Amino acid sequence: MAKLLLCLCISIFASAEPVRILIAVHSQTGHTRALAEAIRAGAAIEGVEVAIRNAEEVKAEDVRAAAGILIGTPVHWQTPSAETKHLLDRMGEWLGKEFGEGKTAGVFCTSGSPSNGADLTRLSVIAALLSQRFVVIGGTLDGGYGSLGPQSAGAPDAAAGKDARAFGARFARLTLKLKR
Repeated sequence: MAKLLLCLCISIFASAEPVRILIAVHSQTGHTRALAEAIRAGAAIEGVEVAIRNAEEVKAEDVRAAAGILIGTPVHWQTPSAETKHLLDRMGEWLGKEFGEGKTAGVFCTSGSPSNGADLTRLSVIAALLSQRFVVIGGTLDGGYGSLGPQSAGAPDAAAGKDARAFGARFARLTLKLKR
């Protein structure tokens, strides 16, 4: 009897649908997209399915089906791009009264220089995600301190790629844990 119960539990867990993570990215130069690809590589853990979509192409069903959503944006005058803002507005409409309740979210960005407002941009997106009741997950730095999420000034270098992969892995692990 115990073996039967164990086999049943294993088969239920093994047949569980993967937890879906959506990476919605707006990229003009390819830099934000490159950071998104590094995040996806880190998030590719067992039990998780990761999709990258251009922000302009994200559909309501993509957002509703995702257990976790990552928003990638270039910095435009210390704020997210207009395309990213538009996506956040649409997400609020698509999710309805429950908004992002029970879903995780995070943000990453690229800028033209280190002092171009990356922190302000990420905080702006985080504020919108918190208003939509998402559980916001940040990154971690080598020293163990938390961060708002990955960033890159210009094209992602090796350090930014490493940070992005670590963020993707942390995001996937915590999203999986919350969902299951």
